[in-house]
Amino acid sequence: MRGWIFHEQTEDPGQSDFDRLFTLFKELLLHTSGDVDEALAWLTEIDKKYKLTHENYTIADFIQDLKQKGLLRDGSVGEPGKVPTTKLEKALRQDALEQIFDQLKKSKSGQHNTTKTGIGDEFSQEIRAYEFGDPVEQIDAESSIKNAFIRHGIADFQLTQEDLAVHDRYLQTQTSTVLMIDISHSMILYGEDRITPAKKVAMALAELITTRYPKDTLDIIVFGNDAWEVKLSDLPYLQVGPYHTNTVAGLELAMDILRRKKSSNKHIMMITDGKPTCIKKGKKYYQNSWGLDRTIINRTLSLAIACRRMQIPITTFMIARDPYLIQFVDQFTAANGGKAFYSSLQGLGEFIFMDYKQQKRNKKQ
Repeated sequence: MRGWIFHEQTEDPGQSDFDRLFTLFKELLLHTSGDVDEALAWLTEIDKKYKLTHENYTIADFIQDLKQKGLLRDGSVGEPGKVPTTKLEKALRQDALEQIFDQLKKSKSGQHNTTKTGIGDEFSQEIRAYEFGDPVEQIDAESSIKNAFIRHGIADFQLTQEDLAVHDRYLQTQTSTVLMIDISHSMILYGEDRITPAKKVAMALAELITTRYPKDTLDIIVFGNDAWEVKLSDLPYLQVGPYHTNTVAGLELAMDILRRKKSSNKHIMMITDGKPTCIKKGKKYYQNSWGLDRTIINRTLSLAIACRRMQIPITTFMIARDPYLIQFVDQFTAANGGKAFYSSLQGLGEFIFMDYKQQKRNKKQ
């Protein structure tokens, strides 16, 4: 039986009763794949143990507030129980984004620094002389005034074009990204929940792209025995199935999506915890979970090479230390010329965000 362990937390005196319960409710909603009634049942059990509510604010009051704030609605025909609204789905994405950026602020590991600069949305630390046509907002006032003092002195102080210094900027190119999420059975095997952190990262990445990089595109694929696209609104409800790992199907679908994109900067990110164990031959599945099956591996490596020829780098995030997985990813990364990381479940968001921002930075032509 699947379960979760919760620990008593120190309350934030600045949080309202609703906010404190809402934070926990959102976490439970991800663990239950969007099942509101199950999440509320867990919340009720936790309340009984840790006394989260009191006589002036009960679980029933919390549910009523969720409805009044437009976060929950009663299900219609074919939708038993209570149903999350689009407002709640967006709140889940924003919450995931904030959690992951908190990780980025707390830790320096996983950063992929670059010295490449250009014209774009992000300032670099490089200061250079002003050139005609540079945007005014790039001018560095402190460096410019310092140059003027050195050149003209205090008595005859003046600020000329020759004194101006500007921040260089990173080049921001339009990027088309496909995020592949493994939903094979091993993602919840042995009682370890690997799918919930993967969902959090997908939601946070989607929120980042849609709010900060609106010209970029993000397509999300899940893969088990087969592969299929999921919508942004589906992310909280993703569930692991009794599937093998058909990486080939995921890559084929990702390549098909990216062929239709007009942007020159294309990228595949793959989150997985296991080596490929399945391919499709005609209408039948060929499966082998033992070791590295050369028939399956060779098909997968051939797609890695095809992506390299299409100039599509693949970044693989391994969330397990299976020796066969590591061996496969080494071969896969060499064939594609991409990148691979092993990351703990806690650090997954940090690795994926650092890599996405790295993909945005290209050298000025």
